[in-house]
Amino acid sequence: MQITLLKGKLHMASVTQAELWYDGSCAIDKDLVELAGFREFEQIDIYNVDNGERFHTYVILAESGSGTISMNGAAARKVQVGDRVIIAAYGQMGEAEADQFKPKLVYLNKDNSVERTTNTIPVQKKLET
Repeated sequence: MQITLLKGKLHMASVTQAELWYDGSCAIDKDLVELAGFREFEQIDIYNVDNGERFHTYVILAESGSGTISMNGAAARKVQVGDRVIIAAYGQMGEAEADQFKPKLVYLNKDNSVERTTNTIPVQKKLET
């Protein structure tokens, strides 16, 4: 059986551009693409934390070190510059591979500089009421 797991994500990226008339895609700083384990033209999901929009597109490369996160084409209508988004890619694998697999998780500051990287998420604790 194949299962789908989170492969990598950019957590709380800030949208720097929204280009309606550029090829539909998401341009991401090449350094961030590599850190998250993404590939050029790979399908990604984008979750807009500011407005709740969730949509699919694909990765294109932006200049290394630029901090660029640009939503292009129809995706430009789903964001505003400055919105915080989570960009995620998923992979399919067998259960044995999944038992050993660790995702590439990249946490970003508001300026899209890297706050930290990890491959685990702590167990969520129950909120006290």
